Amino acid sequence: MAPENLKPIRPPRLKPGDTVGIVAPASPFDRDMFNQGLKVLVSMGFRTLVPDAIFEKNRYLAGSDEHRAKLFAQVFQHPSVDAVVCARGGFGCLRILPLLDFGVMRTNPKVFIGHSDISALLVAITAKTGLVTFHGPLATTLAEAPESTRQSMLAAISSDTHLKVTSGKGVTIKAGRAQGPIIGGNLTTLCHLLGTPFEPRFENHILLLEDRGEAHYRIDRMLFQMKLAGCFEGIAGLVLGSFEECGALDGVFKIFEEHFRDLNVPILAGLGVGHGKQNMTIPFGLAATLDADKQILEFDQPATIG
Repeated sequence: MAPENLKPIRPPRLKPGDTVGIVAPASPFDRDMFNQGLKVLVSMGFRTLVPDAIFEKNRYLAGSDEHRAKLFAQVFQHPSVDAVVCARGGFGCLRILPLLDFGVMRTNPKVFIGHSDISALLVAITAKTGLVTFHGPLATTLAEAPESTRQSMLAAISSDTHLKVTSGKGVTIKAGRAQGPIIGGNLTTLCHLLGTPFEPRFENHILLLEDRGEAHYRIDRMLFQMKLAGCFEGIAGLVLGSFEECGALDGVFKIFEEHFRDLNVPILAGLGVGHGKQNMTIPFGLAATLDADKQILEFDQPATIG
């Protein structure tokens, strides 16, 4: 799925009293964590809209493919909904991609947030519509998210500031500066898109990757598969988020260093983005500057419009 070079569409900025609609495009979720996450959204000043049908279960999915796709479309188009947040990742987003009407999303631009398996939706929506999407918390992960994660989400979706992401645990793997829109997400999910009509293409983009529970050899294998498929040709830079439960981080970073050695691009690792306790919100499809020396990722303009 090559980026269609559409002009970026920044969604309307959220304000107190706006309504956040919740969708479940992937796996079923823990009700207690979900309810706690809703309370966090309310504490942020938002109303919530939770369709009754969101609690469907079909084995390891939150309902059938048709059910999840229909519910996603209904919430996205709902006239009272100002933003859409996913309940949980897990598995299932790839299954509903062929059922979605991307034209509807383009004509109804809204803040859309999630991570993990939701990466499939983030990259597809941004590529097909130009809509800036948000790699950030899920409703269930908001329940135990630290204040820094909550404030990062608020700044991204309800502020007119130019976002700047830094990390006290940053690691410069390759020095330099790069400019371009951010895109990417969960490594495993992106790898599974290869060979599909939604196959990712990252030319001229700053690529963000993160993952959880993948052994070193599996990370190596996925990167090599994507490299052989040409996924990394022409990227502007690389940012690595958290790699939770993936073994020693220095080993993970070494694998990336080896795979990207022949590309003259800056590489910054250690940002609090993804499955870790801290999960800073990153707008996808929005131009940014990566300074790997100063360990800063700074966006050129606000992620939303007021």
